[in-house]
Amino acid sequence: MHIAILTFDGFNELDSLIALGILNRIKQPDWRVSLAAPSETVTSMNGVTLHRQARLDEIESFDAVLVGSGIKTREIAQDAAIMQVLGRLDPARQLIGAQCSGTLLLAKAGLLNGVPGCTDLTTKPWVQEAGIEVLEQPFFARGNLATAGGCLASIYLAAWALARLVGRDATTEALHYVAPVGEKDEYVARALGNIEPYL
Repeated sequence: MHIAILTFDGFNELDSLIALGILNRIKQPDWRVSLAAPSETVTSMNGVTLHRQARLDEIESFDAVLVGSGIKTREIAQDAAIMQVLGRLDPARQLIGAQCSGTLLLAKAGLLNGVPGCTDLTTKPWVQEAGIEVLEQPFFARGNLATAGGCLASIYLAAWALARLVGRDATTEALHYVAPVGEKDEYVARALGNIEPYL
């Protein structure tokens, strides 16, 4: 099972790295979570440089793909080469999720046609311009497509991917591990409450 978190220059650390941390709580021999990028390194909106763990052009081989957000998403949406690669995503056989401005990339790739989405407040008008209904909620999924809005909603996106791939028990365990001490039960319940209607 290979999950890729698509991470581009200008990426938001919260989106990519929170999901990476939660998804890597699963310890199975065939479980792999990678930051996938179009270049060897990507630099975040706050100047943090990361080395990719997988190439973007491997996109068809990933079992699940989460698209992170960042300050350069509108530029990325105009990059024909990147958008051509994203157009190879297939919700019939892959789990596909997007966080905040990553929703714009799914919209521009034609993956959200007829499917409402969640995004952040800055990106909302751009997603609407792309013809997608934007919901005022942190998470929404239909079938194998999911979107989340707000940086910390990355927890819900990661939890959805876990629940779909390894089940509720493993998801609960992973969330419990990362939840704040003294708030673990309510934290897990809140996260599961946001994703369970869509499982």
